[in-house]
Amino acid sequence: MTSYLITGTNTGIGRATAEALAARGGRVILAARSHEKTMPVVHELRARFPNTEIEFLLIDLADLASVKQAAATVLSSGRPLDVLINNAGLASAERLTKDGFEITFGTNHLGHFALTEMLLPLLKAAPQGRIVHVSSEAHRRADGIPFDALRTAVPRNEAFRMYGISKLANILYTRELARRLTGTRVTTYALHPGVVKSDIWRGLPGWIRAIITLFMISNEKGAVTSVYCATAPELATVTGRYYDKSREKETTPLAQDENLARQLYDWSDSAVTGALGQGWRETGGAAPLVSPGKAARA
Repeated sequence: MTSYLITGTNTGIGRATAEALAARGGRVILAARSHEKTMPVVHELRARFPNTEIEFLLIDLADLASVKQAAATVLSSGRPLDVLINNAGLASAERLTKDGFEITFGTNHLGHFALTEMLLPLLKAAPQGRIVHVSSEAHRRADGIPFDALRTAVPRNEAFRMYGISKLANILYTRELARRLTGTRVTTYALHPGVVKSDIWRGLPGWIRAIITLFMISNEKGAVTSVYCATAPELATVTGRYYDKSREKETTPLAQDENLARQLYDWSDSAVTGALGQGWRETGGAAPLVSPGKAARA
């Protein structure tokens, strides 16, 4: 039985991805920051796919303590994990995460970095673990990663630029993970889902959001490449690549910069250590997942 964990699942691409994977059976963990908004999705999927285990995991990627609690919950369950899909995303501005990082970068990269690093023991134990990062063609607009500015809230006119930077970070981390996981059974992928009409744009002013979403594709179409990277047998021996429309695609030269990828990894490790302390990869006990047997109490 294949076990999947997907972040950002109460709406958008994440919900569509959860639906597609639930249809395959196995176990699907819907990770999101709102219990109230996500449990209706959990109940709907349980009704539609009674042979699939559907669970809810509370996580706020903009709060590293919440990320650690979520990872501890998964690890303490004693259950396997085969695939981690880092899907949740945000394009916003003028805010910081709870730990003082720029909100878009902190959510799209740093929160997922911490979650991935803490769940690696489970993924390494899987017959063929996979880590999927939902990135974007927006990475092509990034001209680097401004490490010195990542603790500063950007103005609204910088929101798209920071989004592109966070998506570049997704690809760089994917490549660095592939290098670090050489010799294990874990493979990594980054992807462009298409320009999707999803809640990722919720942080932008309403009039801008209304205009840019006019010509976007559906969430169901946007989930196709995520599902492909999570399940395609032909990708079992491929790692560190970038995909668009379920096909491998070349990234920018910057996204292939090994030195920048290592610098990003080291900065991210230091940033999480500063927020959570030394030994943050070691997790303690946690509350149980909201599982099928607890549905009545959820």
